[in-house]
Amino acid sequence: MIADIHTHTTFSPDGRSTTEQMIARAEELNLDYYGISEHFNYDYDRLELKIDGEAVPPIDEKAYFTHTRRLQKALKGKLNLLVGAEYGFDHDSRSQERYQRTTETYKPDFIINSVHTCLGMDCYFPHYCTGKSKEFAYNAYLYRVLESLEAPYPYDIVAHIGYCSRNATYPDPKLRYEDFSDVLDCILKGIIRRGKILEINTSSKTAGSPFLPDTDILCRYFELGGRKISFASDAHDTMRIAEKYDLVTGAVRKIGFTHLTIPCRGNHIPFSL
Repeated sequence: MIADIHTHTTFSPDGRSTTEQMIARAEELNLDYYGISEHFNYDYDRLELKIDGEAVPPIDEKAYFTHTRRLQKALKGKLNLLVGAEYGFDHDSRSQERYQRTTETYKPDFIINSVHTCLGMDCYFPHYCTGKSKEFAYNAYLYRVLESLEAPYPYDIVAHIGYCSRNATYPDPKLRYEDFSDVLDCILKGIIRRGKILEINTSSKTAGSPFLPDTDILCRYFELGGRKISFASDAHDTMRIAEKYDLVTGAVRKIGFTHLTIPCRGNHIPFSL
């Protein structure tokens, strides 16, 4: 049984495979649940951020939901396709209102709450580390994650804790629980208290971990009583769908987890490992 519910298609500005291509690959892999969660970058829009000097085009919300809902209907009984959204958290009320309007208008099957921007930039890129100690840069990011738990829209998943380490330029980029235990405990307790799902994301790049967050943080989450976890390849093309699935499920079984949690229209469905 396989479930991968955080992926992107060409409806996202950085997606490289079409929706149809991604779905065909999910079917080849015999996924039980396959989730598409396109980027909604209202944080990027407000900050007017650019990549390689080029503005990031906004998602065509109507086209995405119309097209993918049609495919979802056609696949009923063949593949559990979930039509979701990944919201880039922004503390600004205007962005939050836009996310709320999107939620009310299109009613995504699930919402992933992600922190991409911190200190006025996308902390994915190496320049986020420039002129900052690892302690300062990672703390700034983690406190942003903690702030994101208060988002007013009805999100399901807290995504890729450790995102700031993916392309970090420090000699030792790994985000360790022992180095940031105070704020990580606040985040993990906040996820548990709110009944949200902690994502395990296998797009770790050069973070020094095979997935984010790593097992030390997952062990602490379990110790605190957290049981809701989801698997995310964060694939932007067909080649990475379900990547490292066996590695992740093997690791979390050793910790004591017995199931993944699949969010769908307000319900959190247990999915046996």
